[in-house]
Amino acid sequence: MEASKMLLFSPLSTPKMHIITHSTPQLRRPKSHNLGFKIKSMAKEGSDTNISTTEIAAIAGGLISTPVIGWSLYTLKTTGCGLPPGPGGSIGALEGISYLVVVGIVGWSLYTKTKTGSGLPNGPFGLLGAVEGLSYLALVAIIVVFGLQYFQQGYIPGPLPADQCFG
Repeated sequence: MEASKMLLFSPLSTPKMHIITHSTPQLRRPKSHNLGFKIKSMAKEGSDTNISTTEIAAIAGGLISTPVIGWSLYTLKTTGCGLPPGPGGSIGALEGISYLVVVGIVGWSLYTKTKTGSGLPNGPFGLLGAVEGLSYLALVAIIVVFGLQYFQQGYIPGPLPADQCFG
């Protein structure tokens, strides 16, 4: 009981404050120690207007292809078959082209990585970098789902309608 009274009634330790009065000198800003180092930005100034047609095509193709591949892999995992051919084979063609686009972007990325030591440039608004990352994720998903399909069903559906699917 006596110890708790001592804690309650003991003065709080407060930091010493310097009170500015007319007799005290003005506070000064601490001197900066400039050692002669300059900070240089690695980013380019302004917007990059040198966007190639290949980059624009890769961005557009990748943004369309990765959701189509997601739909295709989901359909393959749930039904054992890819997407239906659709009117005039348009959905099946879109599916096939999407797989080729993703493999092309990953191939381009790997080629660039071996030549420059870094992947594809970010592109406008970081879209090419995002498409590159999504393409790698799609490739991993393709490998996983195709592997599961092969071990569970014993086959991977071909690019054309066969007896097992839409035949």
